[in-house]
Amino acid sequence: MTDRYAIIGHPVAHSKSPEIHAAFARETGQDLSYERVLAPLDAFPKAIASWRDSGAAGANVTVPFKLEAFAFATERTARALRGGAVNTLKFNGEKIIGDNSDGVGLCRDIVDNLAFPIIGKRVLLVGAGGAARGVAGALLDAAPRLLCITNRTLKKAELIVEELARGDAPHNLNALSLAALPDAQFDLIINATSASLNNSLPLVPPKCFADGCLAYDMMYGLAHTSFLLMAAGYGARAADGLGMLVEQAAESFFLWRGVRPKTAPVLAMLRRPPAPGG
Repeated sequence: MTDRYAIIGHPVAHSKSPEIHAAFARETGQDLSYERVLAPLDAFPKAIASWRDSGAAGANVTVPFKLEAFAFATERTARALRGGAVNTLKFNGEKIIGDNSDGVGLCRDIVDNLAFPIIGKRVLLVGAGGAARGVAGALLDAAPRLLCITNRTLKKAELIVEELARGDAPHNLNALSLAALPDAQFDLIINATSASLNNSLPLVPPKCFADGCLAYDMMYGLAHTSFLLMAAGYGARAADGLGMLVEQAAESFFLWRGVRPKTAPVLAMLRRPPAPGG
């Protein structure tokens, strides 16, 4: 039988994950199908349980359910435990394995695809929800000179720092209040909030964008997000999260199928402008 997977979230109609995994399956000769599942905002546990009970083999989980997916899993990988969030579920008999491929996907896109080394850089991570939790550990592992996490509610950012520190906080990791942002500069600013979904802006002052800064929005779309348009106006290089989506999908695919697909052809396919009249 064809193994079935899906992307589960709210919203989910915009997701390119079905196209990505279909391309991976063609490349690697894997027999699978992949679809979109819209879960009600107040009923993720019911939606994911129904998907699993239908005989599905696994799922990707997107906003705003990554923390609920962590709770749904019966077993969690080390990187899922570290971030406290899950974006990949594998159904294996009675076991529900929860993983998080967001961090490795983000870092591979920034370092490999965008040729922007994180090592030695000053990094600002904006947001403290499931998306930020999922990538903070991987960013810290990439050896930045400084990793600051900021959020409207500072306590949530401080909690991520405390969990990553596990005792003594690394010298290059801290939480920063929004009020303190005008006094800091960064080489890499990552928007991990959902602000771009409703075309609003995270509160990042112009001074934060250092010369040569890379502004990265974990969201993606046909046009630059409001955050990236703002950053470009301040002279920053702008990149959306499409490359991260492809790279994290490849990591999920590897967890499910034991085969690691090539990502460059798929990313090039997604970046290609639509044909006239298409």
